Amino acid sequence: MNKHVNKVTAAGLIVALGIIYGDIGTSPLYVFSEIINGKMIEPLLIIGGLSCIIWTLTLQTTVKYVILTLKADNRGEGGIFSLYTLVRRQKKWLVIPAMIGGAALLADGMITPPISVASAIEGLRNIPALSDISESNIIFIILGILTVLFFMQQFGTASIGKMFGPIMLIWFSMLAILGVMHISDDLSIFKAFNPYYAIKLLTNYPNGFLLLGAVFLCTTGAEALYSDLGHCGRANIRYTWIFVKSALILNYLGQGAWLLHNHTGKIFATGHLSKTIPGALPMQNPFFEVMPHWFLFVGIIIATAAAIIASQALISGSFTLISEAIRLNLWPKMKINYPSEAKGQLYIPGINTLLFAGCCFIVIYFQTSSAMGAAYGLAITLCMLATTILFSNYLVSRRTPAFLIYLFLAVFLTIEIGFLIANLDKFPHGGYVALLVGGGLFAVMYVWYRARKIKNRYVEFVRLEEYISKLEELSSDVTVPKYATHLVYLTSADNPKEIEHKIIYSILSGKPKRADIYWFVHVDTLDDPYTCEYVVEHIIPNDIIRVEFRLGFRVAPRLNLMFKKVVEDLVANREVNVTSRYESQQRNNVVGDFQFIVMEKFLSQDNELPFMERIIMKLYFWFKEISLSEEKGFGLIQSNVQVEKFPLIVAPVSKLKLQRVYHDEEEEEELG
Repeated sequence: MNKHVNKVTAAGLIVALGIIYGDIGTSPLYVFSEIINGKMIEPLLIIGGLSCIIWTLTLQTTVKYVILTLKADNRGEGGIFSLYTLVRRQKKWLVIPAMIGGAALLADGMITPPISVASAIEGLRNIPALSDISESNIIFIILGILTVLFFMQQFGTASIGKMFGPIMLIWFSMLAILGVMHISDDLSIFKAFNPYYAIKLLTNYPNGFLLLGAVFLCTTGAEALYSDLGHCGRANIRYTWIFVKSALILNYLGQGAWLLHNHTGKIFATGHLSKTIPGALPMQNPFFEVMPHWFLFVGIIIATAAAIIASQALISGSFTLISEAIRLNLWPKMKINYPSEAKGQLYIPGINTLLFAGCCFIVIYFQTSSAMGAAYGLAITLCMLATTILFSNYLVSRRTPAFLIYLFLAVFLTIEIGFLIANLDKFPHGGYVALLVGGGLFAVMYVWYRARKIKNRYVEFVRLEEYISKLEELSSDVTVPKYATHLVYLTSADNPKEIEHKIIYSILSGKPKRADIYWFVHVDTLDDPYTCEYVVEHIIPNDIIRVEFRLGFRVAPRLNLMFKKVVEDLVANREVNVTSRYESQQRNNVVGDFQFIVMEKFLSQDNELPFMERIIMKLYFWFKEISLSEEKGFGLIQSNVQVEKFPLIVAPVSKLKLQRVYHDEEEEEELG
């Protein structure tokens, strides 16, 4: 277990503030605007809405994530794929909620940056000198900020990350102070702590249940609390959450009291609602309205900085998520860079481009934060449902009493299904965008996973011992030109006594590949996040050697460097002689050449697959074609790697209708 999980330090608390709470911490920018949009300001709406917010933060964020889910740490690491690795051996179908959750988190990563930055920048309209700033100018500013943000990803965030904590400390302090300044505007706001008003709003207010779609926005960043467990530690998260939750609730209370004191009986509306509701006033964002006028410009700068940090956290989280999915064979291989030595710091250019394009599309398509709010929340609800399903199975694995597991499921499935139904009302107003994006990402994961299952049904393994004598004989046969001193094959055989038939065929058939030493290298992805070890088996000393790398699902498989280290260790222990066997080079102790062989499949035309499996396999090979190649994915140097293509026949043609015809009857009689 990570020794820092339960250790509280001042630095850990500041780091936790900086990288975990960006999304949930910027929610006050837009939650109340969504709740009051198109509705008359009245005590039931404000106090009931606030009560829903308080109890959502308490039940959904505090109880489910901070108290319960954080216990499910995988050697100190968290996140939906870490949780999946803890339970995947229990039931095979659990991969489906894991993929749904991962896809929903990625879709969320395309909406959070635009809505957070847009909400902050739209605050410029509250400054008198900029009150008439045009919509297009605001869009250009948002796009400019997002462009710089995504451009900076390639350089890593190790240096600027140190500033995140202090900035977010200022942000949450500002939230608390602004809230406290206005709570006295209407002290009846404290009724919101009574859940009675939340229930009354949902049951008595016209379409009150649908307000849960707006309320849900207050907890959209809860998943990040769990995902960043490895960066900050459980204890640091729990202690900082006390401060963060207090600041959030104080700010929401201040906004609510200000609305009741200044605008009871008024209707604010934006977008299409402003045209359909008679007497509706242009929307005033309560978040910026509670600021003193002299502080507005500074407040907007701090809000923008917080929004950028929230975006950064989502982007970094997306990189980590995809890297885990690649290692778990749930996503096509992609190029991964490591811009700094900081733990967990990685950059995936393809995902960065995908997120940037998605964010720009969201900004241009929806244009305002209120319109984005209509699309926000639907996808992340599915992620939370997936986490609930996976965590309940984790509780089963920990031998938790059955009645507690059913209680957990009853409470949180009820809450989350309620949020899902309310969020479905957003579908025609933009929610379909989030579902289309999430659905597309899930489809990629499902195709990649399902195709590998189909393909593995037909991978033929043979007993290695049956071919040892033939390999030894070939290695000693000087009449065959030497192919390489060291010939290295990547094998997928988990059993060290087996090998793929295609590898034996590659070595022995056709033009045989003679080598002095044959190496078979296998990579086993473990459920532990950071395990990095290897096992060596000398099948025939100095002739046939198998190396098995056991790597955690968060460890990059840099096989070129790892294999080099293994060889150095074996040479140091005098377990292998890597000196070239050519006489002239042997006299000078020259190290022999290493040649890697990567076997790459292509879908043969000679297949009779069911319709759906044919579609899945065609999509799989299309994804494979546009994704990173096997050799690059394993970090192998191009100069000493040879790729051999071979046909994949998963369902051979069983009946071939081919009939011989004869030129004449005499020929037929002769052949009799």
